[in-house]
Amino acid sequence: MSTALEVPVARTGEPTTRAPGFLADTWNVMLRELRPVWREPVSVLFAMVQPLVFLALFAPLLPAVAGGSALQWFVPGIVAMTALMGASFTGSNLTAEIQSGSHERLLVSPLSRSALLVGRALKEVVPLLMQTAIILLVVTPFSYELHLPGVLLGLVVLAGFSVGVGALSFALALASKDQDWLFWTVQQTAIFPLLLLAGVLLPLEGAPGWLRFLADLNPLAYVVDAVRTLFAGSFDAGVVAPGFAASALVAALGLVVGLRAMNRST
Repeated sequence: MSTALEVPVARTGEPTTRAPGFLADTWNVMLRELRPVWREPVSVLFAMVQPLVFLALFAPLLPAVAGGSALQWFVPGIVAMTALMGASFTGSNLTAEIQSGSHERLLVSPLSRSALLVGRALKEVVPLLMQTAIILLVVTPFSYELHLPGVLLGLVVLAGFSVGVGALSFALALASKDQDWLFWTVQQTAIFPLLLLAGVLLPLEGAPGWLRFLADLNPLAYVVDAVRTLFAGSFDAGVVAPGFAASALVAALGLVVGLRAMNRST
């Protein structure tokens, strides 16, 4: 006696689905988030208004520096400020999606939730590169010495930091849900102390002890010091290594907090 094997046959009209995987999902999410940038690249220029105003108003006030331009110290801080502000604003896009209901539709899609967060966070690297290029193009004719290898390595430090801050911004947006006032209150309250305690606009050498102690707890301060050193063409490991460590720490913390918030999102 023989037994017949029953082979399941897909019904006509039923589409077969295949999970593309985390990397493919992340890539697709990142491309989705970048579409507005490609459609309206002028939006990158609008985002540059504040950094360029800071350069125009603060640069004439910078003290003379022996052996080079004061822009060598100031420009890397402005680039770091641009990275922080751009990444911290990204949660506002998620807040709008939550209010419109499009975020709920993404949650029930085949895309993995981790890819939804990581793809959005990685998207912040592209505007960072574009904005840094614009800033360097503006300041290079004004006695600014461009050290391309150091700039590229400094952008790696800033990219990791931006991914972490972007993920934290998304976590804040998920916690705020449809209360966008809460998102902006927390974001604005946190961003300016981080900038001031990192010595972006003013050096902290003459600051009181309690202020320097708070600056030592600020990971952005180590990122800024590393970026300044690299942009100047130096590769001092004593300064660059802590910057890389701070960037990696912020990236890891942001992704852990962001993924936990995304997995709990309903």
